[in-house]
Amino acid sequence: MAELIVVGDRVLIKPHTGEERTSSGLVVPATVAGQQNLRNGRVVKTGPGYLTANPEYSETESWKQSETPVRYLPLQAEEGDQAFFVEKEAIELRYEGEEYLIVPHQAIVALVRQNEDDPPSEDPSDTTLDDIDDLLDE
Repeated sequence: MAELIVVGDRVLIKPHTGEERTSSGLVVPATVAGQQNLRNGRVVKTGPGYLTANPEYSETESWKQSETPVRYLPLQAEEGDQAFFVEKEAIELRYEGEEYLIVPHQAIVALVRQNEDDPPSEDPSDTTLDDIDDLLDE
């Protein structure tokens, strides 16, 4: 089977398509949540990062071992993160029967990362914007 490779500063996201629940217990249907400018989903894969020149590379020093003239600065998003991103920047992609979104890293406005010490939540896609407000208030 072929491997899907995400390039550059892009992030592959499995969008959350179900209902969202606010901190007060109000359930927001997916049809209403989709009308907002922000969407959320689980980060599946990330590209290598931002392409930049390698300061250690020199064409004039032929005695040095061959190095690549470019280097990648890694992205902040990591696999497994819950990402909130600007919807209009996303590109829809269907791969092996699954729906995904390719999002430029700059379109991600917030990430929720599970602490290693915390037990995993029952449904990590239940994170809402209200939950982020609660995290920021702590």
